[in-house]
Amino acid sequence: MRVYGVTGWKNAGKTGLVERLVTEITGRGFSVSTVKHAHHSVDVDQPGTDSFRHRAAGASEVLLASAQRIAVMQELRGAAEPSLTALLARLSPVDLVLIEGFKREAHPKVEAFRAEAGNALIAPDNDTIRAVASDTPLQIDHPVFDLNDTGAIADFILSEVGL
Repeated sequence: MRVYGVTGWKNAGKTGLVERLVTEITGRGFSVSTVKHAHHSVDVDQPGTDSFRHRAAGASEVLLASAQRIAVMQELRGAAEPSLTALLARLSPVDLVLIEGFKREAHPKVEAFRAEAGNALIAPDNDTIRAVASDTPLQIDHPVFDLNDTGAIADFILSEVGL
């Protein structure tokens, strides 16, 4: 599977960019999955549901299945967070996996950058960042795209991964 990342600091526009890229790239006929890293405790389940009660009772994994979707919830219960490689191995094959976050991993990335967020660019010190998608012009040694030019960013990523 081909993988490409979107990284950046908080409030840089990562999620919006990934969302637009998924729409753009799937609209071109490619299959896309995403992996999103969260730095905080996250729970996709709701207290009181049967699946929540299964996990609360001590289940290591709960697979919730319906005619519309399947969700697998795995409780780490003190175990180490799985590596990106291990997470990718769990996905069904697709043309492209877009990864949001995981800025320290080795896959190629586009950095989302918003000047108003007040953070420094990551790109100058991270050789896995191949381009920057910015809301302001930048003078750096990387291709720079308008953060809202989803088509151009998609073209760049698809070219990078050979699609």
